[in-house]
Parts: sequence; C-alpha cells; structure tokens
Amino acid sequence: MKMLVVFVILLHVSQHALAVVVEVNEGENYILLPCLYSDYVPDDPTVMWTRNDLDPKDVHLRGEGGDDLRGQNQRYSGRTSMSPDALDAGDFSLTLTTPELNDSGSYTCSIRNQINELRVTDIQLQVKDQQVEVKVEERSESVILPCKTSPDLPKDTRVEWTRSEPELVIVHEFSNVSEPLKKQDERYCGRTMMNEDLLRTGDLSLTLKYPTQRDTGGYICTIYRGKDILRQKVVLQVKEPFPFWIKALLVLLVLLVIVVAISGGFLFYFRQHFMSVYKVEVDSVVESLQLPCKTTAFLLKDAKVEWKDSENRKVHVYQSGSDQPGEQDDFYRRQTEMKRNLLKTGDLSLTLKQPKASDTYTCTAYNKDGNILMKKQVVLKVKGGGGFRGGVCPAALQSQHPPA
Repeated sequence: MKMLVVFVILLHVSQHALAVVVEVNEGENYILLPCLYSDYVPDDPTVMWTRNDLDPKDVHLRGEGGDDLRGQNQRYSGRTSMSPDALDAGDFSLTLTTPELNDSGSYTCSIRNQINELRVTDIQLQVKDQQVEVKVEERSESVILPCKTSPDLPKDTRVEWTRSEPELVIVHEFSNVSEPLKKQDERYCGRTMMNEDLLRTGDLSLTLKYPTQRDTGGYICTIYRGKDILRQKVVLQVKEPFPFWIKALLVLLVLLVIVVAISGGFLFYFRQHFMSVYKVEVDSVVESLQLPCKTTAFLLKDAKVEWKDSENRKVHVYQSGSDQPGEQDDFYRRQTEMKRNLLKTGDLSLTLKQPKASDTYTCTAYNKDGNILMKKQVVLKVKGGGGFRGGVCPAALQSQHPPA
C-alpha cells in the first residue's frame, strides 16, 4: 500500500514538469526522444509513448514481453524503436527514424500497470525544413559553419559538432563541465575553433580552417541546453578553385565590358536587347500577384530599381540595398513588396497586393549615374477589374513570348 501512495504522488509532481524541447532538421536519419526513469518500476509495466493530438494516439508501446504495436498510429509504422533492455536500465528513450515535418508535436513518455499510470516526461519535438548551405573555394584560409541560438545560455550547456557522412565522427566539442570530451576525429585536429564568449552571445558557429573537397558534406550542430536538445544542420560544399588562366580571362572580360559601357554602345545594347514585355492575367478576387522581372545584367549595390504604372506613378522604388517608401506614390502605399538580395539574384519581380484594375507596369534598373541598364514591361489584365489604363495594347502582345 505504501508503494501505491508513492506512485500516485510521483504522478502528481511529474505532470507539472516542463516539456523538453528537441529540434531536428527534416531528412535526418533519426532523432532520439530522451526519457530516463530511476524510480520504482511497478509489476507488469508498460512503457507508452503517445501524442494526444492524434487518433489513435499511441506512438510506441513496450511491455515486459517486448514491443506491442497493435494500436500504433500508422504514420509511425516501422519508424520507432526502443532499447531491448529499456525496462531494466530505466532508459525509455524513443528512436524515431527519418523525422518529417508532420512529426512535430508534443510527445508523452509514461509507464503504467493495471492500476496506475505515471507520466515520466514530455517532449516537444520540432522538425524544421530549413538547413543552411555554405559554399567555399578550396585553398581558402577558413570557412564558418553558422549555428546560432538564444543568448545567455546556461553554464552547463554543451555543444557538439558532428559529421555523419560517411560515418558519424566528432568534429568539435565544447563543454564547461568536468566530464571528459569525446575524441575529435583526426581529420579535424588543429583545424576547428569556436567563439570564446559563445554562451553569452548564443553564436555557436564553427570555424573550419583550410577546407578541402574532402570536407564537403552535412554537419550537425547539437546544443544540449539543460534537458533541451537543439539541432541545426549545415551543408558545406568545397569547390575546386578556378585555374589562374580562367581568372585572368574574367578580369579581361570585365575590363572590356567597362570600356564598351563607357563608349555608350554597351548601354544601347542593354536597352534594346533586354526591353521586353510580359503578360499576366488574374481574377479580380485575387489577394496578391507577382509582376515578373528578371535580368542577367550585373547590378552593383548602388543600383536603383523603379516600378511605374501607365500614369507614370512610382509603384515601388528600391535603391542602395533597401526600399525607398518615401518615393512611392500614396496610391500604392503598403501594397507592394520586393524580394531580398534582389541585386544578387537578378530577380526584380514585384508582388502587388489587391490589384484593382488592368494596367501596364514598367520595371527599370539604373546605375548610379542614372543610365538605364534594363527595362521591361508587364501588362496586367484583371478579369472583371476594368479596362487598360494605358501602355501596350494586349492585342499587340500575341506574338510576344516572355523570355525564360
């Protein structure tokens, strides 16, 4: 009877424990949901992993006779496992293979018998679809693999950088506690370092010196923050450097472009070759649409991009790396948006919210001296939204084909 009372008290306390947060990127081989138990194990026990937002809610069940997966939710079929000696060792951790976005949710690890049920821990699993890609040229002095989290981390936070291809190896490890660190793979000895004040800043990025093509692959930054386990993936691609003669040729081509541009012929070519027309048709009930405008012209950071309508009103202005709302016509206030890093990608497309009527829009790119580098028109036809206010007649566009 005394054991039964203790068991009920433990149930009451554990239900108020905070959930452990575990993060992982979609596409990883597996993720471990931790659940350690050191108290009294009742007779005829069953360890249960459940998700209350599912029907059925069972993720994995393990009894003294082994796994019982008859009532398992089918989305986890063949993807869960526990240690064979889980009940004897008190390690009820669950391994979930190939985590997917819809695996995100709150998981409960419990143990029960025929009389009572004890909640051991709650796990908040977050499966993310983002991964960082880093490219660097071989023979570079170093490359930074980014990994950032919230600042002011606890002093007992441990950070582990690993690489799982072709086998799991330790790339770098940080810990303030006295426990021994795992052995760093010899390929990375003397080539890795992390920031000194990483716990204060939350910047857990890894600097890898003298990257080679053998370093190409996926790296995992694992953060052990108290009971939380956070993971971020970085994919590193080390490219073979350009031969010297190719670099020299590129320099000569750039010089040639500058000379031709100064003479005026280059600008004339751009204006004639890149002047083109797009045609976009949408229903009048659409909430937003994209007016396409892409260019292969080389745009410097001080370039200016300007969108105008057929009435010569400024629809959107982008210059010196940011939007210029002060130049925008009040009619289009808070109705437009352009992509980030547009000068790098050459994608100058404009998102227009709540289009009111058909119109012709012009996208123009200027250099710092005000010379036109590129000019394109987009004819917007809003079905049921009125006629054209000006610009190119749609009938004249039937023979036009939008460039790729």
